Amino acid sequence: MNTKPDFSNSANHAATAPAYLSVWDIHAYYGESYIVQGVSFNVHEGEILALLGRNGAGKTSTLRAIAQIGDPELRKGEVWLDHQPLHKMASHEAAANGLALVPEDRRIIAGLTVEENLQLAQIAPPIGWSLDRIYELFPRLKERRKQEGVTLSGGEQQMLAIARALARDIKVLLLDEPYEGLAPVIVDEIEKTLSLIKSQGITTILVEQNAVRALKLADRAVILDTGGVVFDGTAEEVLNNAELRAEYLAI
Repeated sequence: MNTKPDFSNSANHAATAPAYLSVWDIHAYYGESYIVQGVSFNVHEGEILALLGRNGAGKTSTLRAIAQIGDPELRKGEVWLDHQPLHKMASHEAAANGLALVPEDRRIIAGLTVEENLQLAQIAPPIGWSLDRIYELFPRLKERRKQEGVTLSGGEQQMLAIARALARDIKVLLLDEPYEGLAPVIVDEIEKTLSLIKSQGITTILVEQNAVRALKLADRAVILDTGGVVFDGTAEEVLNNAELRAEYLAI
C-alpha cells in the first residue's frame, strides 16, 4: 500500500514565533466549493514567504481570502496584521490597514498613463512612497511615465503593478504569480526589485509556479496541498528535501 511521505515534523514549526501577519485556521469557499480548508501560518516582519503547491492547491485562493476580496468567501478563521483583525474588515479596509494584493493579471487601468496609474493609487490616504522614490527604484517606469500603462511590456506592467502597491502605505505585499509569462532576464529584474523592497522592511508573500526561483529568494516556505498546509519551514529545507519537492512541487 502506497502512502504519502510524512512531513508533519516540519509543519508549522515556526508557529510559536512572534508573527507580524498571522493566518489562523481560515476556510474559504467559491459558492459551495470548499477551496481553502483550514490554512494556518505566520509571517514575520520583513521576510519573504513563498506560498507554494501544485496547480489547484489553493495558493491564489488563500491570498485572496487573506486580502478579503470576497471571492473566495472567507467563512471561518482569523487573519491578523500588526494586531489588526483583517478578517473583520472589507477589502478596502484591509488595504487601508497596510495589505496590498498584486494579482496575476496586474489590473493596469486602461486609458491612464504610467504616472496616472500611480497617482490614482495616492488619491486617498494612507499614501506611501513618493513618485520620486518609486522612479528611483523603477527607472524604466520613469522613462515611460507618459506612456499608457496597458501598452507596456509584460515585465514593465509587473513593475507598474508592484510600484502602484508601493504608492500606498503598505505593510504586507501579496504577489500572485509575478514571474508568469516573463523572460528569465526580466524575472532577474523583478527579483532584484523584491530584494530591495525587503530591505525597506516590507513583508512579502509570494505565490509562484517557478518554485525553485521563489525558494532561492524567500526566507521561508509554506506548501499547500488540496487546500491545506503540508509544510511550514525554511526555504532552504525545501531546496534540500528532494522527496518533499517531488511529492508536492513536482520538481
